[in-house]
Amino acid sequence: MKKIMDFMTNRFAPKVNKIVKNPWIASIQDSIMTALPLVFVGSLITIISLLKNIFKNMPDFSLISTFSFGMFGLIVAFLIPYYLMEKKNNHSAKLISGATSLVLFLMLISPSLVNEGEITFTLSRFGASGMFLSIITGLFVAGVMNFAAKHSLFKEDTPIPDFVVGWFNSLLPITFILIVGWLITFQFQIDFFEVVIWVFSPLAKIVQSYPGFVLSVFIPVFLYTFGISGWVMMPVVYPVYMAGLAENSELVGKGMDAINIATQETCYAFSSMGGIGTTLALAVMMVFLTKSAQLKAIGKATIIPSIFNINEPLVFGAPIAFNPYLMIPMWINAILVPSIAYGAMYFGFVNIPSETFLLWYMPYPFTSYLATQDFRAVILAIVIFVITWFVFLPFLRAYDNSLLKKEKEAFQNKS
Repeated sequence: MKKIMDFMTNRFAPKVNKIVKNPWIASIQDSIMTALPLVFVGSLITIISLLKNIFKNMPDFSLISTFSFGMFGLIVAFLIPYYLMEKKNNHSAKLISGATSLVLFLMLISPSLVNEGEITFTLSRFGASGMFLSIITGLFVAGVMNFAAKHSLFKEDTPIPDFVVGWFNSLLPITFILIVGWLITFQFQIDFFEVVIWVFSPLAKIVQSYPGFVLSVFIPVFLYTFGISGWVMMPVVYPVYMAGLAENSELVGKGMDAINIATQETCYAFSSMGGIGTTLALAVMMVFLTKSAQLKAIGKATIIPSIFNINEPLVFGAPIAFNPYLMIPMWINAILVPSIAYGAMYFGFVNIPSETFLLWYMPYPFTSYLATQDFRAVILAIVIFVITWFVFLPFLRAYDNSLLKKEKEAFQNKS
């Protein structure tokens, strides 16, 4: 265990953090994080729509979700080049880069030319289904615009005004970008949206499988216990999760059953109880079962945040991070909990999520019900709480006894 800790601390963690700080990766992460409030709006609409089962004459608010969560891909396409140009210190080009990316994205989702002056789009391609396309579009535009920014047509001491220089330096890369989109969509008649879906379908199938889903939950937890943010997995996993939910919503709208279990909503329904790593049971145990002054004090300080699924104070205060006593049970739960959730949904014991719900800070088991719209999820959440309790219990007792022994020795030495 000591060798593993040394390797993760001194070699692995610095390399991962270097990747996370890479401007290209960071731009994707920042773009998704910035656009998340649109998903939260969709989540609120999901809650409000449940009232329609009681108040039949209530207006249909679903279009609000369509033009918030349903535009997620479009917004990300704008934000990726915007943030990358910002991180590359090309501030004057970040707005036009974002705007160009929007235009290219609209071209690549293969609109239909109905009549002269009339174009129709497939609405679903603007949202989560278009996430992979929006990322590719954003990175391509950012790459071209960043290259152009480094190779100006004018010298630094040119007498031409800066805004004119900026216009001319943008003309060539924008023209090149739009010609590429025009060739793909209108000349070669390639549905680039479907091409991207086909290219990434193996990844989606892997994540949507049982082993893939468990790994998508376990790896962020594993990294988190070494102080590495679980969001490092976002550029890979989050688009698959969102596309899966979008497909579920479309299937349910047609009267069919949802099929994609690996969604962020599934994680929020069960795996995020108390925060990443399902740590709510641990926080409760620290308040009521521990004897050491240190753990009891930390438990009292972290129980309220844990109820609202915020566990950074617990992970770095107990600590769980870099602490074999608590890291190991957290890893075990990161395998057990998604396995239980996947099995329950696969065999039809609990509904597979089909509506967006990312209000992760709502206490359990309310979150479990709202994410799945199934009362049986509440029972499953209670079962998971009990299971994680018993997984943490022997490890916490051992850690508590070790701290208690140290506290007694310190007290005796002080006396």
